[in-house]
Amino acid sequence: MKPALAATVLGAAVIASSALAQTPVAPAGSWTPPSGVLSLDAQAVAEVPTDTVTLTLGAEQEGSDPGAISAALSRKADDVIAQAKRTTGVQAESGGFSIYPNTDRNGKISVWRGRAEVRLTSKDFAAASRLAGQVANQMQVQNINFTLSREARTAAETRLVDQAVNTFRDKAQTTSKLFGYSSYTIREVHVSEGGGSPGPRPMMRMAAMASDSAPVSVPIEGGKAQVMVTVSGAVQMLK
Repeated sequence: MKPALAATVLGAAVIASSALAQTPVAPAGSWTPPSGVLSLDAQAVAEVPTDTVTLTLGAEQEGSDPGAISAALSRKADDVIAQAKRTTGVQAESGGFSIYPNTDRNGKISVWRGRAEVRLTSKDFAAASRLAGQVANQMQVQNINFTLSREARTAAETRLVDQAVNTFRDKAQTTSKLFGYSSYTIREVHVSEGGGSPGPRPMMRMAAMASDSAPVSVPIEGGKAQVMVTVSGAVQMLK
């Protein structure tokens, strides 16, 4: 090979080698996001009547002997729980119980105070109302809370899933067509539940009734709880 020609070939080889060295090489395992992927969600919501009530009953007492206060409050709580056990459809459990001192300006104990609570839970609002009235001479209603039972919530969610899924499918089809696609296929989908119940209702303390007074039922009227099902995911839009 002539010297001039050899130099030309060698120069071309060097240039080609340099160009290859400067060309970026895609790393192994690199991934290119697919096109035509649509993320969306759909919800179905219902207002469902609450079916469970929880009444918080409370009693307070004060005096100079903390032991006597504790014993008196314990008797009241035990009596209320015993009466609840004899009432069909009402469950009772002990709540908060505390004994604490009040001090004067000199730091000395001036009086002892105590408080006891019992919680009544029932799906029978009328039975819970009557019982609260019957024990009002011992413990008074402090708070009323309405909730939706697990069974009722599950039943509502089952109905809503069908609505949410159909809405998701309709939304995916309509949106795909708006983007110029004819159909879609589901890539991934998630179903979740949510919602809440009305907050607790504080009650004005009922005045203790004399033992010979006729029991008065506590007015109880439940509200509604929100149940929500959300379907979210991604679809591949197709031409």
